[in-house]
Amino acid sequence: MRSMLTQTGQFGRSGTAGAGWSFCVMIGLLWFLSAGASQTRADEADVRWKRVTDQAGWRPRDSSGELVFGNRLWVLGGWFDSFSAPPRDVWSSADGVTWTEVTGNAPWKYSDLPMTAVFRDRMWLMGGWYNGRLEGHGATNEVWASADGRDWQQVTDAAGWSPRLAGGLVEFQGKLWVLGGTENYYFGDRTSLRNDVWNSDDGKHWTQVTEQAGWSARAYHQAVVHKGRIWVLGGGNYVPEYSAMNDVWSSDDGRNWRLETDSAPWSPRLWFSAVSWKGYLWVLGGWSNNPYKNHGDIWYSRDGRDWRQLQCSEVWKERHEHSAFVFQDRLWVAGGHAQPLTNDVWSLDLPDDFDGK
Repeated sequence: MRSMLTQTGQFGRSGTAGAGWSFCVMIGLLWFLSAGASQTRADEADVRWKRVTDQAGWRPRDSSGELVFGNRLWVLGGWFDSFSAPPRDVWSSADGVTWTEVTGNAPWKYSDLPMTAVFRDRMWLMGGWYNGRLEGHGATNEVWASADGRDWQQVTDAAGWSPRLAGGLVEFQGKLWVLGGTENYYFGDRTSLRNDVWNSDDGKHWTQVTEQAGWSARAYHQAVVHKGRIWVLGGGNYVPEYSAMNDVWSSDDGRNWRLETDSAPWSPRLWFSAVSWKGYLWVLGGWSNNPYKNHGDIWYSRDGRDWRQLQCSEVWKERHEHSAFVFQDRLWVAGGHAQPLTNDVWSLDLPDDFDGK
């Protein structure tokens, strides 16, 4: 709208013949366009997140596994602090308000920054970190699956990819895909990062699609399936060599990657969320260092190159490592580290004809 007004203004100034009539027409046109711009701003101001609950049934946390399965929201494990074992509880909800503890003691234990997905009518949890900074800490390459959240089957105790956490996991072309991650959380360095890609049609037997994808080795990124392609967004490294990126990559086979942009307008970040919803990629919140900062911004893009920030009159507090869901044709955010940890739940409803304008 701003560029249209600028062009119109230039046209008006350059007119010569019938100057008085042209001036009146242009004033009317400018008024019309200005009214339209005001309406757009008013519409944007009316976009607001609904606080579904201040306190979900589960204890405040971040870094959980999150899924939509069986027409319910699911939260699995997570992180309370760096000097405790991660929780092994599983919670579900049909509305985001009332949560049921399905089990308080799942058989898996590496539930800090695990990778989760829905595949072949089961929930899958794999990788992850255990025991924070305590003795006995470490990552895993165990793979678990469940049809009800209570009974879990260990599909393998050692997948083909190395033990890791904070990687990407998606279901794509009838297979599970693992993308990157780090083999060491608090005690590694850049050599702990991976940019390999693996897939599996059963969760037990894994094939390495590529040892080194086009995107640089990273963790704390996001992987999303959108418009028939796998997308990898942002991420980097936490400690001791902090790095963060805001690049966007996509692939239709997991082997050959296309750089969509090396610098999206959302700032470089770790520990954010990303989903595909209403024909757009969405990036929500996250964290960056130097200076230490939580993010509460929301960005969307059809193609991963051109991004627009969604302005909201009401929104959740800035946070990182929250859970994000697409459920009942709404976008949801739950929990995360909002300084302090939280267990609130929010949802956003946009009209069916939302076109990003």
